[in-house]
Amino acid sequence: MSGLPSEVIRLNDADAGELLTLQRAAYVSEAQAHHDLTLPPLSETLDQLRAALADPACHPWGTRESGRLVAGVRVRLVEESTAEIGRLTVAPDRQGRGLGTTLLLTAEDRLPAGISSVRLFTGEHSHSNLRLYRRLGYQETGRTQAGSYQLVHLEKTRLRTDAVRR
Repeated sequence: MSGLPSEVIRLNDADAGELLTLQRAAYVSEAQAHHDLTLPPLSETLDQLRAALADPACHPWGTRESGRLVAGVRVRLVEESTAEIGRLTVAPDRQGRGLGTTLLLTAEDRLPAGISSVRLFTGEHSHSNLRLYRRLGYQETGRTQAGSYQLVHLEKTRLRTDAVRR
C-alpha cells in the first residue's frame, strides 16, 4: 500500500462516530502543545458533530485506508464568497505522510466556484500546521487570545474558481 489515499470521500452521519474518534485522537497532541485539554475538538459531543454534519453549509470530507477513516476535514460555507476550513485531522499513526495536504487541497478544489477566500485558524504552538498552511498559500491575518495562548488566523485567496468537482 502506498500510504496515500486513493480517494477523498464525502462524509455523512454514518461516519460521525468514527470521525469523532479520529478527531479526539488527532487533537491530543494539539491539546498537549497548548496545555489546554478543553479544546473544542476534544469536548465536542457526538450529537454536536452530527448536527454539524447535517448543516447544509458544512461539507465534510475524509480519506480511508483499508476501510479505516484516517483523515477528515470540515469545510463550512460562511458567506457567498468565503469558506472556513475546520477540524483538519489525521490519525496520529498516519501523520507526516501527506494525508492532510492531500485532503486540504482536495477540499479546496471541491469548493463552489464562487468561493474566492478560504479561512482557517490554528494554535500558535501548532508549528507543523502553521508550516503546512503557509506552504499552501495561507497568510496570517491576525491573532486572538484563547486562554494562555493565541489562535493564529490565516486566509488564502483562491485563484481557481472556475471549476467545481464533486
